[in-house]
Amino acid sequence: QVQLVESGGGLVQAGGSLRLSCAASGLTFSRYAMGWFRQAPGKEREFVASISVSGSSAGYADSVEGRFTISRDNARNTVYLQMNSLKPEDTAGYYCAVRKYGSTWSRDPADFGSWGQGTQVTVSS
Repeated sequence: QVQLVESGGGLVQAGGSLRLSCAASGLTFSRYAMGWFRQAPGKEREFVASISVSGSSAGYADSVEGRFTISRDNARNTVYLQMNSLKPEDTAGYYCAVRKYGSTWSRDPADFGSWGQGTQVTVSS
């Protein structure tokens, strides 16, 4: 059974930074592309970033490009999301997810089959 546990969320002032972690178990982590998504109250879940199995390629939403960095450590079964220059509009629950098939990154939530419980990020102005 796949289990994903996110951590690292919290309250931060605009312009600050946070680093999210997602620890995975119950799967051969190095065989799966991973992704981060977020959902704000009253809004649909949206793509944030995704990374290939090797970590050699990644994709980002336009809204976070240049501010967020996704990375992974296959030895630790963990994917990270470094978030810099945070803005109030980044406030949301952040969720990591495992891509069902394929080794490359994806921005489509339908490509992902297992999801974590999420960690809350709140950015104050």
